[in-house]
Amino acid sequence: MNQRNTLKINGAGHLEIGGCDTIELAEKFGTPLYVFDEAYIRNMMRTYKKSLAENYGGNGIVLYASKAFSCKAVYKIALSEGVGVDVVSGGELYTALSAGFPADKIYMHGNNKTPEELEYAVKSSVGTIVVDSYLEADRLDKLCADSGVKQNVLIRINPGVEAHTHAYVQTATPDSKFGFSIANGTAEDITRYILSKGNLVLKGFHCHIGSQIFEKQSFVLAADKMMDYIAAIKKSTGFEASVLNIGGGFGIYYTDEDPKLTSEDYYNYLKALCDEIKVKAEELNIGRPFLALEPGRSIVGEAGITLYTVGAIKEIPAIKTYVAVDGGMFDNPRYALYQSKYTVVAAGNMSAPCTRKVTIAGKCCESGDIIAVDVPLPEVHSGDIIAVLSTGAYNYSMASNYNRNAIPQAVLVNDGKAETIIKKQTYEDIARNDVIPERLK
Repeated sequence: MNQRNTLKINGAGHLEIGGCDTIELAEKFGTPLYVFDEAYIRNMMRTYKKSLAENYGGNGIVLYASKAFSCKAVYKIALSEGVGVDVVSGGELYTALSAGFPADKIYMHGNNKTPEELEYAVKSSVGTIVVDSYLEADRLDKLCADSGVKQNVLIRINPGVEAHTHAYVQTATPDSKFGFSIANGTAEDITRYILSKGNLVLKGFHCHIGSQIFEKQSFVLAADKMMDYIAAIKKSTGFEASVLNIGGGFGIYYTDEDPKLTSEDYYNYLKALCDEIKVKAEELNIGRPFLALEPGRSIVGEAGITLYTVGAIKEIPAIKTYVAVDGGMFDNPRYALYQSKYTVVAAGNMSAPCTRKVTIAGKCCESGDIIAVDVPLPEVHSGDIIAVLSTGAYNYSMASNYNRNAIPQAVLVNDGKAETIIKKQTYEDIARNDVIPERLK
């Protein structure tokens, strides 16, 4: 097994990640356990940086998308690799800043930023705020006026590109809570409105066409439409955008239904974008904008796995076999939300033939608490360790305390060493903010 050098089978027949035996990791740290390969994360960041440097003269920035996985350690890695970050909440912003990440390399997104979040961003001197509503523009302009600052902003635009991906993660169709549509004229209206604001400095535009996309042409088409829009706005208003944030959405491998992309493939995804933007700039007689890219999932998705311990096994004759684990929708709600598919392996018996199809069930009091359906596995028994692959993105980020279960610990592995980057919650942590009114005491 070689998931781009993240995973392998060691001499004991166990799954290994980042040089660490997963069975030993489970014994040392317990399960459920999120495990991240540091070398993989760094390699992906370097891949995108290299493509920008070689195909666009370095006139851009790679932004790690925090919503994929946010913690202080990943911001430290991004900082050391010369990568910026985007954030979508006050909590993500706080985490990045508390890790020492420079505010000027932070882009802040969100379709409904609260007044408190906007105030925090302005006071923290966040480099760029991506505006997504008239209300936000008004609030932000007033905040900046009161603070005596000028704030760099982008506007989120819907280019009208429908990426071939799950309906729940398409974000650039006309019917979307995000952004303003080029097709119906609302994009130009908000552009003129932002340009009229005295304390907002419009630098350019942002778009994001969806997630888990493998069609290179989707990104090229989005770039094409955004460059056309930049040219049209220049003609109608005189304003020429100097920044284009093209978002992210590059797909990753979850199961054999997905392509197994190499680092070269991701390099070429960005190269195709850069090439199109250069061609369009010359064709339209506009400058090449500073290019920002937000490839969060593809940086950490395949870098992470989740380890579980098998508990009860329930066989329903002629129907299915449930293999219950000590985790569930509280550490990975993506099947419940999207029916997302995963590859599951028996971490301690990697060479055994897969003779059964089973459904991996969680421990929550919820019939929909499923992690994977009809996955091939060898014979497994209570106490065995299984690993769910490609859980680095949107698993910890979406975790909850449903049924008052604890959010699992996360460890970072590198060269055979494992270090905790997120502590496991205790029962005390879960109940810490509970308050009993005096009348109930």
